[in-house]
Amino acid sequence: MITETFDDRSQAIINPQVKESAPQVDACILTFSHEIESFVLKNYNCQRIASFWFATGETPIYRVDYKGKKFAFYKTYVGAPACVASVEDTLSEIRTDHYIVFGGAGCLNREIAHGKVMVPTQAWRDEGTSYHYAPASDYITVKNADVVAGFMEENGIPYVKGKTWTTDSFYRETINNFEKRKADGCISVEMECAGLQAMCDFRGLELYTFFTSGDLLDAPEWDTRREEGQTKGTQHDTGHFDIALELAAYVVGGSEPA
Repeated sequence: MITETFDDRSQAIINPQVKESAPQVDACILTFSHEIESFVLKNYNCQRIASFWFATGETPIYRVDYKGKKFAFYKTYVGAPACVASVEDTLSEIRTDHYIVFGGAGCLNREIAHGKVMVPTQAWRDEGTSYHYAPASDYITVKNADVVAGFMEENGIPYVKGKTWTTDSFYRETINNFEKRKADGCISVEMECAGLQAMCDFRGLELYTFFTSGDLLDAPEWDTRREEGQTKGTQHDTGHFDIALELAAYVVGGSEPA
């Protein structure tokens, strides 16, 4: 059974190996959006510092200097298995223990304003990846939620805290499961948080994450809540990279002017 998958009594067959030449950065920022990646490359002075390979091709890692700090940045993959594996791969290419991850999430409560940042506090483990990194449980605690919420508060960014539902199967978010998760206090649904938090706990990494309130499940019919070509207030909103960059500076103590 998947609940018996976690094994801390024997060694993994493959482990990430840190290169002596791997560059040191203060934090690493992940996006899921190709549009945000393009925006960052066009609007920031980015230096390519490393890369890793999947069967789908090469993923470059860039460095962005901001407020006297060095931040890595790359576009990751949707879904816990690939997203978690990408962070594992960075452990061989860069040196940091702070990861800022942001992206879109479905909204489970219609009372949450469109575009408001959602800060997850716990993740329902309706996926498989986390069970390889942590003993079985219904939820995993997102331990830096208060830090992220504190940053939002200090900077006047509208946000809401709550549980999230991490699923592997976008097309199997059934009505019954939606009702159960909403009744349990989940305000969002996404595909990476539980796996990322479990892996970061296992590897001794610090995860800081927030979501854009995207499509609405809490409606008579599924509502994408976006017009064709719209990016503002969606997972492709480039303003959310600015939030992530400021959050990265906040958690590592960046204080020098940009």
